[in-house]
Formats: sequence, structure tokens, C-alpha cells
Amino acid sequence: MQRDVRAYLWDVREAAQAIGRFVGDLGPFDYAESPMVHAAVERKFEIIGEALNQLAKLDSSLAARIPHHAQIVAFRNQLIHGYALVNHTTVWNVVHQDLPPLLDAVRGLLAELESS
Repeated sequence: MQRDVRAYLWDVREAAQAIGRFVGDLGPFDYAESPMVHAAVERKFEIIGEALNQLAKLDSSLAARIPHHAQIVAFRNQLIHGYALVNHTTVWNVVHQDLPPLLDAVRGLLAELESS
């Protein structure tokens, strides 16, 4: 049985919100010095990337409405396959620069889908 497209969007939303909770009030140094926090954040980014990858397979036009969805999937692949080369500063920057617009886009799509 195929999942509803909203389930993938929910997964993205929940993982993005979890990242926000994990990072909390940490600064970049504290983040880089906390293996547990960056492992948790990276795992949630893996979930986000996989959910968007599956969404694109199920409904490519909907996935295309999420800014930079292909780059997000590529980021997931880098975290999984290039784990030894993960740069914590890069992840930190993604959390603060790219995650908020992604979360806004996903929330907007969910609101649109739930109202129709």
C-alpha cells in the first residue's frame, strides 16, 4: 500500500522540528563539540532527505514545490555515504539558513493539502 503524500511531508516537518529542539540554544562551538547532538541532527536530516526522495517518486510535481528538494536529497546522501567527511560547520549552517525555509514550505503544503 502506497503512503499518502502528506505522510512524507509530516515526516519532514517532524524531523525539522526535532532538529530545532536538538540544537536549541547551542552555539556553533557547542554543537561541534557534542557528538550526540550532531549525530541526532544528522539522523533527522537523513530522514528529511529520504522522505523528500520518496515524495518525489510518488508526486514529482508536489516535490518540485519544495525549494531545493534535490539538493536536500543530495545532502542526505552525503551524510550517509560520506559520513567520514561531514563538516559540522556546514551542517550548522544548513540548520540555521536552509531548514527554516524548508519547514515553512512544508507547513504551507500541508495546510494546502489538508484544506482541500
